[in-house]
Formats: sequence, structure tokens, C-alpha cells
Amino acid sequence: MPLILLPTTVDGAPTAPPGVECVRYDVAAPPPPQAAHADAVVVWGNPADRLAELAAAAPRVRWVQTLAAGPDAVLAAGFAPDVVVTNGRGLHDATVAEHVLALVLACVRSVPAMVRAQAEHRWADDLGGLQPLHSPDRVRTLIDAHVTVWGFGSIAARLAPLLAGLGAHVTGVATTAGDRHGFPVVSPASLAEVLPRTDVLVGLLPALTATRHAIGRDVLDLLPSRAWVVNAGRGSTLDEDALLDAVRTRRVAGAALDVFATEPLPTTSPLWDEPHVLVSPHAAGGRPVGWQDLVAENLERFVAGAPLRNVVRR
Repeated sequence: MPLILLPTTVDGAPTAPPGVECVRYDVAAPPPPQAAHADAVVVWGNPADRLAELAAAAPRVRWVQTLAAGPDAVLAAGFAPDVVVTNGRGLHDATVAEHVLALVLACVRSVPAMVRAQAEHRWADDLGGLQPLHSPDRVRTLIDAHVTVWGFGSIAARLAPLLAGLGAHVTGVATTAGDRHGFPVVSPASLAEVLPRTDVLVGLLPALTATRHAIGRDVLDLLPSRAWVVNAGRGSTLDEDALLDAVRTRRVAGAALDVFATEPLPTTSPLWDEPHVLVSPHAAGGRPVGWQDLVAENLERFVAGAPLRNVVRR
């Protein structure tokens, strides 16, 4: 009888085919005894050390389903090379798009500055009253703003229409140029053409060797000084030192960051005290919407010996 381990970090359960045994396990505890006989494991919110223990304690596992969009934690845990890994692509599109939209709006509508003014009991005249709709040195609205989304996958496909609905002109950046979901997409080779007219740069890049510090000094120098940087992909894709320098020297207007090179963000990080940086504690995802359906479908395929959905190249 196939046995699958399900984490206690999610509610509900997938519909399992007849004969499949589902066992709940605590991701923060040592592996349960059933791990030795498990054929499949669902991963969500597992601490790195406990996940490594689980990989060592489950030698019979042939399939690992992470509910995260990025599989890097599972790939680093030590599961055998022939274990099939599937990711949670699509489960976080709605929630991440919603959060990124909130961060973008917070930037262009000066919400962090308003919060600071409120804490000081100060009526910030410069943030209210009569203002021009557009100015060359400040982004005040998404109406006719140019938003560049680097990493144009399923999350961007959900986000781009939301931005466009508020009046923004959206350009995607991906490995292959073309038209996706009705939006123009360019390759990184065209960044020098796109970034100088960008008002908001949104990073949704995965953590890969090729994407490490992709948003670095060279990219930041191409942005106009009015531009904001919003990163909700992976922390490794942004050079935090280069960003901090660009913000402090006013080469960019500021940033809203949901992911960081080290998480939790160390209390000693200067990002905490930078008034033009909004720190979001990796809050964009955290809610795998529809995970039961994905796991149920893959469980049926697994039992039938059919190809699984969302297979990660290893």
C-alpha cells in the first residue's frame, strides 16, 4: 500500500486513491516512524535541518511534492538523485500577485512615509493636497506608469492585468522574448532599452545560479532616479548592498522587499532603518491555494505510473 506523508502546516487533505495511506507529520519534529516506509512526501514550511533529517529517514521515497513555487529547499535536503521533485507552481499566483500589488501601491502612493508621519503626529503636507499627476522626479500614480516585471511566469501573468487595470504599462522580462498573456516580453538583452523608462521594477526571479544578484549595480544604474524596486522573487536575486547604496545616494527612489538574502532579516541589517525601504517579512505567499487538488492529481498519477505535474528538472 503506497504511503504519503502530509505536513501539519496545511489544513485539509487531498482526495487519495483507494489503498493509499496518508500520514500527518510535524515539520518541526523529528521524522515520524512511518518515514522509513514512505513512498512520497509533501513538504511545506519544513525547517532545513528537519527536512534533511526527513530525507535521510525516508530511503524509499520516490516522489517529493513541495508546495513552494521554488524547489531549492527540497533540492538541498539530500533526497536521492532519482527522486522525482514537483513544485507548487500556480498555488501562490493569486496571493503573491495581491501582495506585490500592495507593495507597488505602497511605494507610488507614499504609504511608508505616511506611516512615519503618523507615528510623529505630523501632518505631511508634501504627501497630500494639490499635486501634479506626473512629475519627472517622482512616481505618484500607476496611471501611465511603466512597470517592468522581471521573471514573467505564472505569478506575473496574474499580476500584470491588475497593474494594467490601474493604468500601468507593463513590460515583462524573461529568457525568451515575445508576447505573453497579452503583454510584451523582452529578453535581458533589452534591459538597457527598457529600464531607463521604468517607474517600478518588480523582481519575480527564481533562485538560480544564473539569477544570483541579477538585480545588481549595473541594473540599478539603468533605472531613473524616480524608480522604485519591488522584489518578491528570491532574496539571492537582489544585491542588497548595491540597492542600499543606490537608495542612499538617491539613484533610485526606494524599494519594497519581501525576500532577503538572509531570512529572518538580521536585526543588524541597515535595511531596517532606511526610510526609503519597506521591509515585508516574506509575506507574499504562505498560503498555497488549491494545494489539495494538485496533490490529489499528482497522487493519482503517481499510483498509475503516469507523468506528474510541475516536475522540477534536476
